[in-house]
Amino acid sequence: MNAAKIIKPTVAILAALLVAPLAALLAAGPNPRPNIVVIVADDLGYAEVSFNPQHKKEVSTPHLDALAKAGVICRQGYVSGNVCSPTRAGLMTGRYQQRFGLYTGGEAGSGLPMSEKIFPQYLKPAGYATGQFGKWHLGPDLAWSPALRGFDEVFGFLGRGAHDYFKLDDPADPIYRGTQAVKETGYLTDRLGEETCAFITKHKAGPFFAYLAFNAVHAPLQAPADEIAKFNTGNKDRDTRLAMGKRMDDAIGKVVATLKHEGVWENTLLFFLSDNGGPLAQSADNTPLRGGKHTDYEGGIRVPFLICWPAQLRPGEWQSPVTSLDILPTALAAAGVAASDGQAFDGINLLPLLQGGIPPRASRDLFWCSGSQEGWWAARCGDWKLVSEKGRVSLFDLGKDVGEQSDLAGRMPEKVAELTTRHDAWLAGMPNPVKAGAKRWGMTLPEGGKAKKPRSERKINK
Repeated sequence: MNAAKIIKPTVAILAALLVAPLAALLAAGPNPRPNIVVIVADDLGYAEVSFNPQHKKEVSTPHLDALAKAGVICRQGYVSGNVCSPTRAGLMTGRYQQRFGLYTGGEAGSGLPMSEKIFPQYLKPAGYATGQFGKWHLGPDLAWSPALRGFDEVFGFLGRGAHDYFKLDDPADPIYRGTQAVKETGYLTDRLGEETCAFITKHKAGPFFAYLAFNAVHAPLQAPADEIAKFNTGNKDRDTRLAMGKRMDDAIGKVVATLKHEGVWENTLLFFLSDNGGPLAQSADNTPLRGGKHTDYEGGIRVPFLICWPAQLRPGEWQSPVTSLDILPTALAAAGVAASDGQAFDGINLLPLLQGGIPPRASRDLFWCSGSQEGWWAARCGDWKLVSEKGRVSLFDLGKDVGEQSDLAGRMPEKVAELTTRHDAWLAGMPNPVKAGAKRWGMTLPEGGKAKKPRSERKINK
């Protein structure tokens, strides 16, 4: 598969992107709508899958490797934030989470606004059965439950970013089936895979949408002892993390095996990605990328990213940037579902690009902003990337320096100014963080104020 740059989503192009794959699907048979499966790992580092060549020898994810061989590996797959909750909000809506005030993980207590439309609310009217399994992290209590947002079946936990992997019967931190707290046993990663498999079997007549959001490999670092014993790196945390990843890979393998056993594999569109980069403090590995979770360096926002649809996509690699914001528009296009309410997506439908039906045009800009508490923002325009870490900006040419080791900001102030202006223009249209009293870049914005920092407060690394 030839690499090409992502096209800029003009209105005309987006219309073509929506229609092109649908025509092919409608010609495919009496039930053209594909099943859709979105699998999200938690805190999984870029080099913690063995389909990425930079992985260390102890990393083994054979089931994900098989998916990679059957699908498209997106080598420049991004998420829209550097921590869990904001990224999940962007994934669910296809929109930058800043559009509804979610900038950092600390604002997760406010929840994803109920006014924002998400996957099942688009897909259920088109006849899809919908299921959510695992970590939600888009609201702290039942008022924000996925069961109240269009999911027919729900099994998982709500507002917290983490959950004990073995203690599944704690009323203080419940597992929910629908809106009812239940007492479960087993290892949570296994249970999430089993519930997803049961959902697939139940709805094999299709179409169905399954959102499988593992909390692996997020802390607490816990795995069955026999799994941990398979690793011997000399670092106990690393061994446990590898065991957690292996167990998640096994669960994914069972999901794929179920899809094949039920005869629905060929017409299933499957996405796999991590919600952010791996946390370096927990022995994660993002090689060859700089940084990790909580940063807007590549190690915090570039993640393992796969797209697989045997009936429609040839296996290969895609070398141009894609983002988690693209998943919802791509899934809706595959399903032949239009955003009839006029909802504007920030993501685009990737299928015509991956299928080779539409030639590439200009690249699009990508933006990140975490708010003042962490002090991060970034802009990627072509191969150029500008990163602000607590007010100090650095410029990198990712085409030559994916590890972000050579800061060009001092030598190219005009490029710094260009990317800063683009980021400012994007951010100016966003509301303030929803968290009461929130600040950005050390300044409190007035009610309804624009999210823009004076240039005089920006520093350039030299």
